Amino acid sequence: MDSNNPTFGTTVSTNGASMNGASVTGGDPDGDVTVLNTLIATLLDSVEGYQTSAEDVDNEQYRRIFLDRARERQSVVTKLQAAVGQLGGNPEDDSSTMGAIHRAFVDLKSAVMGRDDKAIINEVERGEDYLKEKFETAMNNADLSAIARQAVNEAWGSVREGHDQMRNLKHGLAR
Repeated sequence: MDSNNPTFGTTVSTNGASMNGASVTGGDPDGDVTVLNTLIATLLDSVEGYQTSAEDVDNEQYRRIFLDRARERQSVVTKLQAAVGQLGGNPEDDSSTMGAIHRAFVDLKSAVMGRDDKAIINEVERGEDYLKEKFETAMNNADLSAIARQAVNEAWGSVREGHDQMRNLKHGLAR
């Protein structure tokens, strides 16, 4: 979630009705959609990053790992998009500008320095750190509704697993 994205608390009257556009289950529907769409765009960056890395890496085992992770992340995107739809929002279907800038930087760096499996894995792991940070921010957002929180928590398993897998791969290369 971006730091300039306003979040709204839930105000519930004594009769249980929602006030200020917030749902009884907590959260602001527009805020929930914004949080989820931010995560979707970042996950789409991850999908594209894994696909590009699979094309660039020489090691066939790494290529399979990256393609598997891209497919798995796309599945998570689909689930988050469904949650956005359930909240009445328009699901994100495009990656972020920052992701495009990062991919351009990686492309430039590999053109100048040559592509190398270790460098590719380092960049993938750096992207995983960024994604993990985005999800941790969302999970710490006390204003999320139950629907949004459940979607984020379910997606978190993929993010944590991918991060840990790439961290272990990177540290395995350092030996």
